[in-house]
Amino acid sequence: MSNQSINWQLVSDIINPFLLCDGYKTSHPPQYPDGTTFVCSNFTPRSNKYAPQGCEQVVSFGQQMTMIEIHSLFQYGFFSKPKNVVCQEIKREYSLLLGVNYDVSRIERLHDLGYLPIEVKILEEGTLVPIRVPVLTIKNTHPDFFWVTNFLETIISNLLWKPMTSATIAHSYRKLLSYWQQKTDIGRAWFVDWQAHDFSMRGMDGIGPSITSGLGHATSFMGSDTLPVINGARKYYNAQGQVIGTVPATEHSVMCAGKKDDEVETIRRLFTIYPTGILGVVADTWDLWKVCTQHVRTLKNEILARDGKLVLRPDSGNPVDIICGHKEFTIVDGKYYTLDNRFMPDRLIEEKDIPACKGVIELLWEVFGGTINDQGYKVLDTHIGALYGDSITIARAEEICQRLADKGFASTNIVLGVGSFTYQFNTRDTFGFAMKATFVIVNGEEREIFKDPITDDGTKKSATGLGKVIGESGTYELIEKVSMAEEKEGALKVLYRDGEFENITTFEEIRKKLII
Repeated sequence: MSNQSINWQLVSDIINPFLLCDGYKTSHPPQYPDGTTFVCSNFTPRSNKYAPQGCEQVVSFGQQMTMIEIHSLFQYGFFSKPKNVVCQEIKREYSLLLGVNYDVSRIERLHDLGYLPIEVKILEEGTLVPIRVPVLTIKNTHPDFFWVTNFLETIISNLLWKPMTSATIAHSYRKLLSYWQQKTDIGRAWFVDWQAHDFSMRGMDGIGPSITSGLGHATSFMGSDTLPVINGARKYYNAQGQVIGTVPATEHSVMCAGKKDDEVETIRRLFTIYPTGILGVVADTWDLWKVCTQHVRTLKNEILARDGKLVLRPDSGNPVDIICGHKEFTIVDGKYYTLDNRFMPDRLIEEKDIPACKGVIELLWEVFGGTINDQGYKVLDTHIGALYGDSITIARAEEICQRLADKGFASTNIVLGVGSFTYQFNTRDTFGFAMKATFVIVNGEEREIFKDPITDDGTKKSATGLGKVIGESGTYELIEKVSMAEEKEGALKVLYRDGEFENITTFEEIRKKLII
């Protein structure tokens, strides 16, 4: 196939938005009761049962990005195209899908209208939302298009659950690392901005999720190697100035190309390329412990002479043990022994295995030393540091900080590479996100509706009727069964109405709320 025969446009630029839904949505409009003119639904985190530890509330984030994308999809994939072209495509595909002669008249009338007749309200992005409190509500603004409300359920859910989930998990990392920084190195609060570094892109399931999840991470941290985040922050949140940051760093191909026997010379050459600033060097291409005990001693004077920091990066093995050392040993008369189940000396540890007992941070301290801060914790010399770049979780981050503190080291001695092991191992069920209709009008009759399966444990029970959210970040509360006048009040604010945006926020404003 020649290049000339390939359409290189992005799918999101050309796809008909009426093909961006679950198949069964196509059959729903006539299923509503005759005389239906209004449908109101909400998008809500229903449970944190499967969420990582510490995620007690959800970060409101991604609604503006989601609605900009939906608006663009309809504007450029539907409204701006000839009615006969897009509607005939829908008729053809829906008819084949359902095995019927599909009636597209309602879709043709929407095209004639020229905009999405909906109102979307959201909780302020960057705020903390208790479980079971809606983060978004949607309703139709034109009685002929009541069916549009829940037709959009699939695409809203598809676009929104991941950025909100990742922002929530990132905020939990932020709270954890801030806690340990305050406990062990109170003078370096700035360090936390960079302490969890996003390495997730290669493990995410596409460019889109890399952007949405990466933006979620960036709401709480500056450190990231997921470069599409820059474009996303500017496109969806009008970000100005620096969005994320990283440093020059090697990978295994660089170290391997320099040959195993010349690892010291490879590092030395890097010092000539980067005489100042932070330089990351992957340290476990072959023998991490040799790098941390021999190579750094060979290069010690050069490292200390640099106007910058050398950061060693291991990413193989158990992160906690690699950074902090093994727990199951004791020292008797200067010799290292393993411990049996009664915590008594058992087996003499061979000299070659002692570095693994100490871990990276202690080994670097033995070579470079550092300072002991006012809280009594050791902080490595500013010319040397470490970053662990694989398989980090919130639970492992907690254990790393705890075990470093137990050994007398500040938590700020380590940067954690947070990747797809954190951000890809999630689903919509991580916080039980769902969009459910709770209020309809049929032949002028207002009906408060709800879902409450008898076979469920209560997780899937929806709110009832129109809702109003009161309170502020962290203390939001849903009031159900309110009047249409009361629904206009409260913390939910209009983001999108009849094709126009209101109350736009910026990435900087979101970050200010979350970076604590």
